[in-house]
Amino acid sequence: MLVETLKFSGIVQYHERTKHHFHRYARSLGYMDWKNQPHPFRFYSGGNETTLPLLKDDPSAGQMHLYQRKNKDSGTFCLKNVAGFLELSLGLSAWKSYAGNSWSLRINPSSGNLHPTECHVVLPSMHSLQAGVYHYCPFSHSLELRAEVSEELWERVRNHFGVECFVVGLSSIYWRESWKYGERAFRYCSHDIGHALACLCFSASLQGWRVKYLNALSDDDVENILGLNRVKWNEEEEEHPESLCVVYSDRVNDIMMPRFVPSDVISTFSELDFKGEPNPLSDEKTHWEVIREASNYTRKPATTETRYHFGRTDFFEHPSTSFQASMIIRKRRSAVGFDGEGVLARNQFLSILDKTLPRDDCAPFDAEIIEPAIHLLIFVHRVHDLEPGLYFLIRNVNDMDEIRELSRSKLLWERADTELPLYLLEKGDFRQIAIRVSCEQEIAGYGIFSLGMIARFEGTLKEGAYKYRHLHWEAGMVGQILYLEAEACGVRGTGIGCFFDDPVHDLLGLEGNTYQSLYHFTVGSPVEDRRLTTFSPYSHLSDGR
Repeated sequence: MLVETLKFSGIVQYHERTKHHFHRYARSLGYMDWKNQPHPFRFYSGGNETTLPLLKDDPSAGQMHLYQRKNKDSGTFCLKNVAGFLELSLGLSAWKSYAGNSWSLRINPSSGNLHPTECHVVLPSMHSLQAGVYHYCPFSHSLELRAEVSEELWERVRNHFGVECFVVGLSSIYWRESWKYGERAFRYCSHDIGHALACLCFSASLQGWRVKYLNALSDDDVENILGLNRVKWNEEEEEHPESLCVVYSDRVNDIMMPRFVPSDVISTFSELDFKGEPNPLSDEKTHWEVIREASNYTRKPATTETRYHFGRTDFFEHPSTSFQASMIIRKRRSAVGFDGEGVLARNQFLSILDKTLPRDDCAPFDAEIIEPAIHLLIFVHRVHDLEPGLYFLIRNVNDMDEIRELSRSKLLWERADTELPLYLLEKGDFRQIAIRVSCEQEIAGYGIFSLGMIARFEGTLKEGAYKYRHLHWEAGMVGQILYLEAEACGVRGTGIGCFFDDPVHDLLGLEGNTYQSLYHFTVGSPVEDRRLTTFSPYSHLSDGR
């Protein structure tokens, strides 16, 4: 009990220390050390590499198939479909070039396009592919073999879950983010895991598959299964275990689906012969001890497996879009500027918010990461038939009374829609305030709306300090929905990690750590940089794929 109290206290101190304030920002290097910018891709040399086929035809599915899998056939578990699943979740989406410099964009977004998230898969034998633990390399769209898995071991995995399936795991390289963002980078790595998890869930939906977080496993278990603790890492470049999920057919009744892996199976994975040497990312690194401490505070122990139930409310009737689901995924970009003129119809705006509400059997929240704890404080600037002002979306009705009680007494709390739990708090023009609290970034006020994600904080962390990461995962998952829904409406979004934490709380009148702002987001009509040249995502490969 004392250890858990110390972890709780430690991660709360980290959160307080890494807040941005009007008079000071969280600590970072203070300049861009370009010669030591981390390599954007991880490779494991010394093992067999399997080149994956790229999709010739994207899955023919509409926008709502991102969330609902009904009337969608379940794809077979073959290498072609696994390749498509990875391509539409964590693959490349384009290359950009300007003045002789080129950089890649990916399906999954990342703070500063730095991509601390790595993906590993545990697969059964598929055609010419040996059953094994693999690292997915998005640069070459290939699988790098880390360890062979015997047919006997895989049969034990399959029998445990009781269905045809495979396992996907995510890890984080903190250095990729701390290179630019310093002490606050631990937050951003966790946001990126949430974005990646949502991407996996959406891509799985298009295959007729479902992703389930194995929420009983410890970080030690994840390390053992993926072999992360058997790698000789360069200093500061190690991969830290995050999530491990099982992927299986949506036609399977998942009520009894286990959220753990048996200890004897984990023990066998820990004895596998893992191969592959990771490439160095930078010549020199800056050590941020506070990030190391935060990682230790939030290291997840083994826990009792948990099932979450969200209800089965119908989705709002969504506005029609000409974009297929795969096109929405592929065209997602992070906006760098808005023209200050974009407008959404009321039904478009409400439909976007509605998608962020968790529902049973609907991606991405049916991965069952956490009891919903994120709510949305929304600055509405330009929405037809909706008065500009400050709004609040309640994503978990159990928090409603507490939030109102803790907030300023003069807030209106007027219901803004008869079905959606959206409330008008204050009327008026909040564009400059949105800019101000988002580290003076004009994009927060020049858009159609922006928002802050307000989390039930202290109570959640008292359940386990590791849930600090889960709160940020949930925020990232909400952010990914906002990205895709903005694209479906013909506009664009972008996540904002830089905001003044406590001034955001002051808008509501919140004090203490009962609720905290974890992530900002904004949506608007983008200003395109026409100086940039765009290339197809895999144009760099020698075979012209």
